[in-house]
Amino acid sequence: MGDSAKKILFVNSEMCPYLEESRIARLGRELPQGIQERKKEIRAFMPRYGCINERKNQLHEVIRLSGMNIIIGDVDRPLVIKVASITSARIQVYFIDNEDYFRRKHIYRDEKGKFFPDNGERAVFFARGVLETVKKLRWAPDIIHCQGWITQILPLYLKKGYKDDPIFSSTKIVLSLLDDMPQEKFSANLKDTVLFGNIKPKDVSLTEAADGIELAKLAATYADGIIMGSADAEEKMGAFVKELNVPVLPFDEASYEDGGYMDQYNSFYDSILK
Repeated sequence: MGDSAKKILFVNSEMCPYLEESRIARLGRELPQGIQERKKEIRAFMPRYGCINERKNQLHEVIRLSGMNIIIGDVDRPLVIKVASITSARIQVYFIDNEDYFRRKHIYRDEKGKFFPDNGERAVFFARGVLETVKKLRWAPDIIHCQGWITQILPLYLKKGYKDDPIFSSTKIVLSLLDDMPQEKFSANLKDTVLFGNIKPKDVSLTEAADGIELAKLAATYADGIIMGSADAEEKMGAFVKELNVPVLPFDEASYEDGGYMDQYNSFYDSILK
């Protein structure tokens, strides 16, 4: 792949300081910085959830990237791109926004704890939004690293819907499996909603009662490398992942406690790109 710095695109469900601190949000924040410090070029994306304070975090719309419509279920949904900077880490974060999907004040469940019925559509919009924005940026990633369940439509889209796009011709997918797989069911029509471009029903291994584990299995099927990011994910997905015959980085709790996971992840990326 030449001597130029490898490009890693982080597609995160959560990042500090934009959401409350959790392991997933900390990982979304710290990993891009750590990989950038290891001499790779990085970019980061996440959804612009309505609970994110735009003024406090200095988000602003990127007009040149916004303005596209993405069709979800025969409805045109405007794609709005916002950006903010984490100046201490020299990281720009791009936010995928849409008034219908991401302006509500809660992330995945309403104030009563009920799973949003359109969460599957939100994942579809997010995946398309990220890939279309990267095309507009004309920034060809060597690896796209997906972290969090709402990112898990993207591997299918990259490998089937965007496989002929020159921006993504050499892009590999790394998938982190975490402890955020929803137990609730997505809407019964999700398996049809994800169809796009050259993607055929046979490419989508979802049932009408798909839950977070089914979605994770779909993403894993199209991954070039898988990181076990939690003991829960290893328990639920370990046997399935083993059958895929792709490189796997096992879960290592101690590495998260001492920061050693940064070097592990960096070496894993390098192994995928060989």
